[in-house]
Amino acid sequence: MTDELCTRPATELADLVRRREVSARELLEAHLARIDRYDGEVNAIVTRDDDAARAAADEADARLARGEVVGPLHGVPVAHKDTHQTGGMRTTWGSPLHRDTVPARDELVVARLREAGAIRVGKTNVPEFAAGSHTFNTLFGATHNPYRHGLSAGGSSGGAAAALAAGFVPLAEGSDMGGSLRNPAAFCNVVGLRPTPGRVPSHPTAIGWSQLSVQGPMARTVSDVALGLSVLAGPDPRVPISLSDPGAGFAAPLPTDLTGLRIAWTPDLGGRVPVDPAITEVLTAQLQVFRDLGAVVEEDCPDLTGADEAFGTLRAWLFEASFGEAVRRSPELVKDTIKWNATVGASLTGADVGRAEVAHTALYERVVEFFTRHDVLLAPVTQVLPFSVEQEYPTSVAGTEFEDYLGWMRSCTLISATGCPALSVPGGFTPDGLPVGLQVIAAPRADRRVLEVGHAFEQATRFGERRPDLG
Repeated sequence: MTDELCTRPATELADLVRRREVSARELLEAHLARIDRYDGEVNAIVTRDDDAARAAADEADARLARGEVVGPLHGVPVAHKDTHQTGGMRTTWGSPLHRDTVPARDELVVARLREAGAIRVGKTNVPEFAAGSHTFNTLFGATHNPYRHGLSAGGSSGGAAAALAAGFVPLAEGSDMGGSLRNPAAFCNVVGLRPTPGRVPSHPTAIGWSQLSVQGPMARTVSDVALGLSVLAGPDPRVPISLSDPGAGFAAPLPTDLTGLRIAWTPDLGGRVPVDPAITEVLTAQLQVFRDLGAVVEEDCPDLTGADEAFGTLRAWLFEASFGEAVRRSPELVKDTIKWNATVGASLTGADVGRAEVAHTALYERVVEFFTRHDVLLAPVTQVLPFSVEQEYPTSVAGTEFEDYLGWMRSCTLISATGCPALSVPGGFTPDGLPVGLQVIAAPRADRRVLEVGHAFEQATRFGERRPDLG
């Protein structure tokens, strides 16, 4: 029963707790026992406070016994990304500069999960300052892919994705600038949503107007991600880009029929990104699934001219603003890729940023027009398969050499620049058993649509039910 609880969806677990068929304490103990048994090999959860978690679970059970009204995640174990501040629990950002930092209070994404009744299990591993899409750092080492030890779990929400795949928690959260929710979800055969910027408000943040980095939910099923989004979404007056729509509607039942849906498919984002042929082969075979569900599928892609300039320039500008001081003060304690990106940002002129914003605006307008002709866009999440944990980042794919550490993530970074919501959903496996992710993209603010399409595909294929063998 213990392991069986650790593989069930968060939606089911929340219902079991509410009906008092399983106690919050029993649910927590099952997940803690699984972490104890397997995380030594995976290295997904890097900070824990079991006593505080047990106290919270006992209080959750007491509230139910008293007949109190409880939240939609009451008693459900969750884990928080180690770049998100947790009051009273160490938050390191994967950096030796913060090895002993204990924030005084929760940041908004953490607080909203707690207010919904979730039980905090611990913090998930990240690359240093969430930079890069492979999870390793000098404090805790590398997170291993549960599907194959020795391979990357992706990043920067790699600890979260690995924890979900391994059954350590049923629900987690992460962030995504250039693919940090989507890449690890694809590598670990789970679901990750990059919402429309402002859908999940981020607070505190130094640059509240930026739309490159977002926060969002991760889980093993699309319905669980929708439940997580229903809790995380909704306006906050302190966040200038926050959307006014309440989040509750995202938890409504999702359809399994796609009759009449207009789908565009691009295997390489209009010829802009090289992709491992093994990934393309797996995903191309899934197009018939969408046709069988009633959709019309054709190959097409929006004009992504300017996406590289917008993303690269604005990311570098943000890195200088966020990490430039640390790079100059303690360069020996900051990894080289962060130093490079901050240095590029420091060299930018106002004209450079202005041109990037002009390109960004034109890109947005073209993408909005594209989605008047198509309802969703399908594309690979990643350009590469999970690679060795010993490799900092892939330097080439399909015979194409990358210029920098961001090159292998362009299947996600180009989409980040559009402002569109994008869902990574399990898209199948290679013949030797490595997961492949399918990226479902829709018009800005159409977050519900990517969930609907992802759910219908998930229910038709059941790829997400293929769990790793942890031995």
